[in-house]
Amino acid sequence: MNRLFVVNKPIFVSSNNYMYRIKRKYGTKKVGFSGTLDPFATGCLIVATGSFTKLFQYLNKSPKTYRATLWLGAKSDSLDIENVVSIKDSKELKDKEILNALNLAKTITYLPPKYSAKKIAGKKAYELAREDKEVKLKEITSTIYNTKLINYNHPFITFDITVSEGAYIRSIAQIIANKLGIEATLSALHRVNEGAFFYNNEKAINPYEHLKIEKNIFLYDDKILELGKKIDSSCFKNREDGTYLIESKNFYSIIEIKGNEVKYKLNRLTKEWNV
Repeated sequence: MNRLFVVNKPIFVSSNNYMYRIKRKYGTKKVGFSGTLDPFATGCLIVATGSFTKLFQYLNKSPKTYRATLWLGAKSDSLDIENVVSIKDSKELKDKEILNALNLAKTITYLPPKYSAKKIAGKKAYELAREDKEVKLKEITSTIYNTKLINYNHPFITFDITVSEGAYIRSIAQIIANKLGIEATLSALHRVNEGAFFYNNEKAINPYEHLKIEKNIFLYDDKILELGKKIDSSCFKNREDGTYLIESKNFYSIIEIKGNEVKYKLNRLTKEWNV
């Protein structure tokens, strides 16, 4: 079964473990997902079965929007509600202060949370953190497209934030807390969408309508592609360097043109998808 769809991941289950439920539900062994959500986070998780699991790297999944709630006065080692170590009273804020704190630079550089799946010498950061070992992570850079205050009910600030792929909202929330001059942690995090992907009752999606690569035209017999024969850039209408989707009568191929050379990235991708 080849299917692409969006699930609404529930709270306190890892993205990996949730896939066991999806396998049972759809009666399939080959299931993959894109864009891991933390166990305490909920929301949009793109899932694929069958051969469509090969397409994740080519899907247009950015920018991503999250709805987050910042708990003022709470301190957590993991920057979320899973490892809260203390809760203190905090001063009430004016909306102007909150809006100022939410007004982030377009590009920000920061450290990912130590409780994250980032690898250090082959080991996940959260594994080292749980063993009380030193966690040294490299800074990353994210693009902030938009932030919006949704509600302030002391000591909770709920806001929407739209970011580039790979952003860590827990760390960005700490930047906001620092601007407010208050210790805080995330008490809720919900991913609303990834690019054009929204939760819609797990309705099947045609993946070929959501690729971030452009189409190209093969100028010769489709059988050459079907057999995976050696080809060069002269076989295509667009000969510029890049990655392209090629449509034939019975299947799709993804190829890469570099100079005169052409490489098959994925070949004979099915056109069939389960609705």
